[in-house]
Amino acid sequence: MSRMLTASECAAWLLAHDDYLIISHRRPDGDTLGSGAALCSALRRSGKRAWCLDNPETINSHRPFVTPYLAGEGVNPAVKVTVDVATEGLFPEGVALPIPLAIDHHPTNGRFAENLCLAAGRSSCGEIVLEIIKAMCGSVSREEADLLYMAVSTDTGCFQYSNTDAATLRAAAELIDAGADNSTLNITLFRTQSRARMALEGRILSSMRYFRGGLISAAVITLAMLAECGADDNDCDDLAGIAGKAEGSVVSLTLREVAAGETKVSARSKPGVNVAEICAVYGGGGHDMAAGATLRCPPEEALELMLRAIDEKWPG
Repeated sequence: MSRMLTASECAAWLLAHDDYLIISHRRPDGDTLGSGAALCSALRRSGKRAWCLDNPETINSHRPFVTPYLAGEGVNPAVKVTVDVATEGLFPEGVALPIPLAIDHHPTNGRFAENLCLAAGRSSCGEIVLEIIKAMCGSVSREEADLLYMAVSTDTGCFQYSNTDAATLRAAAELIDAGADNSTLNITLFRTQSRARMALEGRILSSMRYFRGGLISAAVITLAMLAECGADDNDCDDLAGIAGKAEGSVVSLTLREVAAGETKVSARSKPGVNVAEICAVYGGGGHDMAAGATLRCPPEEALELMLRAIDEKWPG
């Protein structure tokens, strides 16, 4: 069982050790990458040796943010720290226990680390990393403000998702006061799409499926669809929010075929339905209204399995 740390205790732990490798989760999003890079920057400002794992699944739009912090060839840090990683199943290839420290905001964290700084009530890991950096350094740098703004804004859908609360907006305001270029970041992260992504969204919308009279909406994305649209992993960031926009939808599923016989499921819900419990049926987890799982089967079979899990956990 992990030893639980507050943000200030986590900062003290980090200052007492050295030689860090900061690890993001599989298929990394802006929160795990931005939080990790900001923490790496603050550790370096504190005189520590720190690098971020070069996660091969990082998409092109996120890579420039993390490039200055990546561990190069031959760098082999001794102390592993995970950021925004909920379970061992989300470790990138080559990462294994033991993990001395984990920083996370998922209520379903698997307690795999020796020490855990968990803020389950926060909308993003970026918010708790902001508190840790302030405890370590007194303030955040402009570069760290940009990285943490990326973390906070991407995990809240540019502050549109229901996990956004007053604390989220206060953190965003604090980061803008510290120099975060929110205008440029919002354009880069939320208002710029490739033509392939736009074509893919059209295919998703035209093939949406509905169950229980529209209370459940589902989007199935196959490898064939990606190929037909000329899309790749760089065009698949934050697809999970599309299906839930359907009027009347309470639970939405996005099922993306990531390899032959493997489907990534993202579940979203309105208040009152806990999709973390639904995803946990197949070993997944996350937050009450935003969770996921990976199923070792094609997307059509994954859809049937998820509908069964919904019937079990939300009989309606």
